[in-house]
Amino acid sequence: MTSSSFDVAVAGGGAIGLACAWRAAQRGLTTVVVDSGDPGAWQVAAGMLAPVTESQFGERELLELNLRGSRGFTAFCAELEEASGEDPGLLATGTLAVARDRDDAEALERLLAFRRELGLDVERLRPSQARRAEPALAPTVRLALDVPGDHSVDPRRLVAALATAFERAGGTLRRARVTALTHDGLRLEDGETVTAEQVVLATGAAQIELPEEARVPVRPVKGQVLRLRDPRGPGLVERTIRGLDAYLVPRADGGYVLGATMEERGHDLAPTAGGVYELLRDMSELVPGVLELEIEELRAGLRPATPDNLPAIGPGALDRLIWATGHFRNGIVLAPITADLVATALTGGELPDWAAAADPRRFAKVAA
Repeated sequence: MTSSSFDVAVAGGGAIGLACAWRAAQRGLTTVVVDSGDPGAWQVAAGMLAPVTESQFGERELLELNLRGSRGFTAFCAELEEASGEDPGLLATGTLAVARDRDDAEALERLLAFRRELGLDVERLRPSQARRAEPALAPTVRLALDVPGDHSVDPRRLVAALATAFERAGGTLRRARVTALTHDGLRLEDGETVTAEQVVLATGAAQIELPEEARVPVRPVKGQVLRLRDPRGPGLVERTIRGLDAYLVPRADGGYVLGATMEERGHDLAPTAGGVYELLRDMSELVPGVLELEIEELRAGLRPATPDNLPAIGPGALDRLIWATGHFRNGIVLAPITADLVATALTGGELPDWAAAADPRRFAKVAA
């Protein structure tokens, strides 16, 4: 069985895949997104747009990518809302990184020095200042960093808006499972082939059949997340609260996302009592009121990670194949710039120098 032919077939209908497909359709390319409908990492993600608080020693190239993604995110959401007629759920309230004890405070001081060295926008707060900013913080907190530019978005609302905008731009969204890349497109589980001039792989941690020499090494990193709700409505915290081991992200409607574990467990998606306990324990030491919230959902997702924690964006070792994967903890914040880079590659443009760190061919060079 063979379907109609497209200019572009995108495997994967999460935030990355749909953003790439929307940009491709806007450039006049006939585009289809093929997605199984199974829960993806975006459905579990908290949606932090946090290049500063996510920055780590030795990840300068990743920081630069995340800063670019964050700087353009407000404009991206405004364009998306106009195109879809749906609110993508951007919440621009900033982030507090909080230390619960002396060891955490020492670690936070080191990160503060590192971030100031890079010229990032971050302010050191004494415990009393932190509690004035967020009264729900525990009286025992030792230190906090105010990061006003690290915001959040609701990935579920974002993806819904992207799907609408994509279809309004003339795109086709199909619910089917991709099993392999073929010489002329994508093979589906039922044997059908979706033919396309070019293919974009945005399948995250999911694997499809590929020639070994063409693969990008992506492994799944499990994360367990709780969705909580305050029956009294929003207001427990206004900002994202980040500890060294957990984070709490507010939603505008009184919901909260508490996450996330970091587990090397392959494709295991089973939530565990131990994971829930650790998340609640770690956050309750920063925000005791979290224990009074109602549990709405417990879910685990798989972050797609590469060996160097950088994404793979752009042409790979095979002709007509464009990669958009390996975003690890940063799939939401990097969705807009990933989409722009992929659209440039699809239309024969040259990618900018700053995108070289995400070149998928870096892994082929290592293998060679």
